[in-house]
Amino acid sequence: MTVSDVPDEPLDDAGPYDYDLVVLGSGPGGQKAAIAAAKLGRKVAIIERRHMMGGVSVNTGTIPSKTLREAVMYLTGMAQREVYGASYRVKSDITMDDLFARTHHVIGREIEVIRAQLLRNHVDVLNGTGSFVDAHTLAVTEGGSAHPRTITGRFVVIATGSTPHRPDTVQFDERRVLDSDGVLALENVPTSIVVVGAGIIGIEYASMFAALGSRVTVVDKRPAMLEMCDPEVAESLKFHLRDLSVSFRFGEEVAGVDSNTHGTVTRLVSGKRIAADAVMYSAGRQGQTDALDLEKAGLTADSRGRITVDAQYRTAVAHIFAVGDVIGFPALAATSMDQGRLAAYHAFGEPARELQSVQPIGIYTIPEISYCGRTEEELTTSAVPYEVGIARYRELARGQIVGDSYGMLKLLVHTETRELLGVHIFGTLATDLVHIGQAIMACGGTVDYLVDTVLNYPTLSEAYKVAALDATNKIRQVARFSE
Repeated sequence: MTVSDVPDEPLDDAGPYDYDLVVLGSGPGGQKAAIAAAKLGRKVAIIERRHMMGGVSVNTGTIPSKTLREAVMYLTGMAQREVYGASYRVKSDITMDDLFARTHHVIGREIEVIRAQLLRNHVDVLNGTGSFVDAHTLAVTEGGSAHPRTITGRFVVIATGSTPHRPDTVQFDERRVLDSDGVLALENVPTSIVVVGAGIIGIEYASMFAALGSRVTVVDKRPAMLEMCDPEVAESLKFHLRDLSVSFRFGEEVAGVDSNTHGTVTRLVSGKRIAADAVMYSAGRQGQTDALDLEKAGLTADSRGRITVDAQYRTAVAHIFAVGDVIGFPALAATSMDQGRLAAYHAFGEPARELQSVQPIGIYTIPEISYCGRTEEELTTSAVPYEVGIARYRELARGQIVGDSYGMLKLLVHTETRELLGVHIFGTLATDLVHIGQAIMACGGTVDYLVDTVLNYPTLSEAYKVAALDATNKIRQVARFSE
């Protein structure tokens, strides 16, 4: 039976339930599902382990990694070296304690904010690990208690997030051979590190360690890094990382890792061996569904712990929804938030518009990458006529002021309709700047909006104006040639 074959549960079936909605997990998706239901006047409970309020996002994922990046950027003086010289550093001997001081502070504050929001909306927080007893009943077990508490819910939202996938062929020791969560427990900045996996998380951490002065080697069996990105942007980042002494081993597969008190040796299938202080594995994520006893609710997960849902985030059991990392791509905090909100709306029959199709991707490398819309390869494959407009930060006054000489913004413009088809940014504040292009694209705007709009000067946003003029000038040249 597929998800679409399951009829919706009648919305007027109140039933003898303890809660209208029970949410498993307090990460971005779970929070927003719980709060959205509470705003609708429903009785809501959220189940979360005592030490994991805010979920993976706050404790081991998005928030700590991005805060760590900010600390690295500040303490290494990376953003100021263009002005003050390549040797400029705020602190000469940076320790992990220096970096984690800021991280722990931000995590603490975020947890306070989440608890306050749930309390303000009268959401009951039940501490413990949740698992299904049946399709409407959940057991909440705290610690090693042999007598879990049971509660019932008319609707359930599964938002348990994910953990790093660990290959069976690798022996993780939590000291030298680590996953992306384990990196946050490092005691010292490694002199050298091997990063296995050239996806988003792997390259984000590779760039951080490179900025700290570690000798980084990136290994991936794929032919290139960040394959979802515009090739020109990815190549710009690769050039920048190589300038920070990062080495790349593409088309290489790891056979195993040996470790002892002296360090590690990563063995490649090709026979190569790479010695380093530490190895970080970034081999994708695994949905946290093993402890849920899904079969008792009539559900199953795939080999990666992911649950199948329909367009309303409803699982194969009509009153159970799933959001966030446990449903797979795009597995981002930003999309998880809206998935949780929409799941709650759909559960209680609240009118809801679907998410805009133009969604941004943010990659917090050093420097940042962000994009939305289509790539040149996609447009070429689809035979869509387009022109490219480029703006380079070094040609912007604000680019000189902030010391970013390598950043760039690329616009892809339909040569006939003049609509924006894609925005690709590399450099300072890329993850913020992308939203300008996203808004114009979502509203069906054209490149002419940017040409005819006054933008603050000096700003990095001015890159949109420069790129728009570049694209329209190229389109005009072609048109004149055809006259």
